[in-house]
Amino acid sequence: MGPLTLVKASAGGRDESILKFRSCYVNTPNLSPLPRPARRTAQEGRFPWRLLQDSQRVRAGVQGAFLVLCAWVGVDFVRFMAWGLSGGAGAEVPHPGGAEGFLPISALLSLKQWLSTGRIHPVHPAGLFIFTAILGIGLFLKKGFCSWMCPVGTLSEGLWRLGRRLFGRNRALPRWADYPLRAVKYLLLAFFVWAVWQMDGPGLEGFLDSPFNVLADVRMYLFFARISGLALGVILVLAGLSLVVQNFWCRYLCPYGALLGFLSLASPLRVTRAKATCIDCGLCTKACPSRIQVHLAGRVGSDECTACYRCVAACPVKDTLQMRAPVGKAVPAWLFGLLAVGLFVAVTGLAMLTGHWGTRVSPGEYRQLIPDAAARP
Repeated sequence: MGPLTLVKASAGGRDESILKFRSCYVNTPNLSPLPRPARRTAQEGRFPWRLLQDSQRVRAGVQGAFLVLCAWVGVDFVRFMAWGLSGGAGAEVPHPGGAEGFLPISALLSLKQWLSTGRIHPVHPAGLFIFTAILGIGLFLKKGFCSWMCPVGTLSEGLWRLGRRLFGRNRALPRWADYPLRAVKYLLLAFFVWAVWQMDGPGLEGFLDSPFNVLADVRMYLFFARISGLALGVILVLAGLSLVVQNFWCRYLCPYGALLGFLSLASPLRVTRAKATCIDCGLCTKACPSRIQVHLAGRVGSDECTACYRCVAACPVKDTLQMRAPVGKAVPAWLFGLLAVGLFVAVTGLAMLTGHWGTRVSPGEYRQLIPDAAARP
């Protein structure tokens, strides 16, 4: 058999991949010719359409928008804390409900009470709805929250990409270390679920009404504002590991990601490989930050898949890798992002429209509670 040449021509590693091949074999009737790439239509050549077809730019846009949203919420919360620490001096600064999105344990407890009693607890209601929106994304859109919206996931991706630039490549832990470490996040999730499951109705109500839960976001702020050397060292170590190992925190330690991974097993959408046109180049597997063997799967069912579309973008044969349900058309990245953002906005918007976004804790209570919390070691 003569030489077979595969050339991937792409614009900055994006989706405009072209497959070129040269076959010089003769007398090989059992070999089927490789599929030729489809030509671009006039619509596909236009700038807005090309931008929408670039899955990684679309995803980066969504990631950037959510980083800006988190930064906005963070600035509002810093202003709120400055007002509270001053004892309420100056104009009143309202408590930003978006900050409750960083209280997953409180939200999990509120979710249990809501499911068992039908009552939405009024202390951190925004956190409950944000948590519910994220769970909905995990159920219907794989772990799309992790690779499209999560600020920690975005920062983690930025770190391993920076590490690749600095060191030329990312390292993968050997299997004997990878498998046990991956179990850690599931053990953490199991502990939290067990602890919540053990709480009865009065105990659950008592915790949700407790000063500890009422000031959970305040304590979170104080933790980072007065961070200890040990805590800062742990964060720096995790950041350093993320430079070398792709998504170290997400892959090994994040119980939130473990929960979404379990839910994603029921998701109708999965990366699907067309075996008839696949050339077994392995570029999809090489591109996967979760180290999934995409080139061997018909439909990727792994709970580690974050629907980042990197494998789809890396495939040199058009329409061979697609995100799709068992029936129906493929879901392009721009539509996937629109569905994820739309679901998040719909659930959180419902909370705002129904009056379940703001906390019942009054500004007067915060004026007393925040200085007391700050005075404690």
